Amino acid sequence: MTMPTDLKESLRQMLAVMEQERQALAALDLQSIVDCAANKSALSDKLHAASSDSLDEESLSLIEAAKRLNEVNRQIRNLVAANVSARLDALTGSAPVYRAQSMRPRYSRITANPGV
Repeated sequence: MTMPTDLKESLRQMLAVMEQERQALAALDLQSIVDCAANKSALSDKLHAASSDSLDEESLSLIEAAKRLNEVNRQIRNLVAANVSARLDALTGSAPVYRAQSMRPRYSRITANPGV
């Protein structure tokens, strides 16, 4: 990878893929989400080979933008997952399965004061 030009191009591609991922998440387009994940993985492997020794200001700003977009996409994904979970709970009429508050130990509690 010839450092500045290829790195910047890969970072721009990553930003474009993250934007596509955001749109795919908003549209609940599963195939596009899977495609974006594969593209992000390939670009991450390519970027991993780059050295951070010679990053210029533009490269650093592209990296920060990619971090921000990735965080936005993570939040969208979590909102979608929570929405789907709530809908499944409503459809099945059952209590939430994967929430810690609904999990109770199936054993008796041993206390220091057995009479209490």
